[in-house]
Amino acid sequence: MKVKFTLLGCGYSMGVPRIDGYFGECNPKEKKNYRTRCSAAISFKKKNFLIDTSPDIKYQLLQNKIKNVDGVFYTHCHADQTHGINDLRVFYLKKMKRIPIYADKNTRKYLLKNFRYCFAKNSEYPPTLKMNDLKKINKIKVDSSFISLESVHVEHGKIDCIAYIINKKLGYASDISKIYKKDLKKFYNLKFFIVDCLRYKHHYSHFNFDKVLELVKIIKPKLTILTNLNTEMDYLKLKKKLPKNIVPGYDGMKFSI
Repeated sequence: MKVKFTLLGCGYSMGVPRIDGYFGECNPKEKKNYRTRCSAAISFKKKNFLIDTSPDIKYQLLQNKIKNVDGVFYTHCHADQTHGINDLRVFYLKKMKRIPIYADKNTRKYLLKNFRYCFAKNSEYPPTLKMNDLKKINKIKVDSSFISLESVHVEHGKIDCIAYIINKKLGYASDISKIYKKDLKKFYNLKFFIVDCLRYKHHYSHFNFDKVLELVKIIKPKLTILTNLNTEMDYLKLKKKLPKNIVPGYDGMKFSI
């Protein structure tokens, strides 16, 4: 069964360029330096499941010709991962069926409080989303086929965030400052490892360039793809600094798991 993964957005919380047009060290002539906020899509059997709904989710889905969404798995409750949630409404209207949402306790609480109208009827509009508890192992079944998403708590500064391991082949950790020692073995020898690499200098709530290089030497994925890149991280300059088994991500990057 073919499972396609799409990196919908690989930019940090303000995107590249920022809303004021600032590119920082990124060359605006390089298309891969145009980065929307982090989201991803898993597609199989004509079904699409999102990881996060960034504020840029409408643009991302249009760019990648994704016309249906069948569920969303959230990493954490920060605005750059959640505030595109309202745009899911159209997928409810197409099928008149609530879209399943999967989130941990803190993210559930945040979404139910701040986007209550999406989950419970409180006006003339019907609820469009259905909240579900996130499990350690989440199996999505379509016909006789299924994919597995293992949720792993990782440190993201002062909060925990969810990293996902899909079919034991791909790890997705878009916002992370530490993998807890007890869970490190879960990330060993993955085919793909998509990981936060905010900038070159240290940051308290994100991996930086040096930390990613150190981690990759330990867990040894076949290919590491950098995401959550800020305005310091010019695509071509970054690529030249990296070994062959690590590459910068870019919006719309696709591959089969």
